[in-house]
Amino acid sequence: MRSIIKAAEWMLGAEAAEGAPQGIYSAVCMTCGAEAQPTDNEPLPVEVWALKHTGLNPTHRQFKSMVETYWRVTPAEGNPYRESDVQDA
Repeated sequence: MRSIIKAAEWMLGAEAAEGAPQGIYSAVCMTCGAEAQPTDNEPLPVEVWALKHTGLNPTHRQFKSMVETYWRVTPAEGNPYRESDVQDA
């Protein structure tokens, strides 16, 4: 059986599943392309890497900083899928 829902409300938010990171942090040197080791939930190691990289290479001062996050869409109150989500939990 196939159904079409013409109007249903959804909510978009951060993924809160067990083990899902709040963010994955990384950086790339824009001069030489060197990359920091990505870290889960903690930007400090990437920041320290950038500072050390510039310390070893004084002309390398520009970095591309990246943060990867995860989202989940869930049915809002009144959405017919909300009941099935509660039953599956």
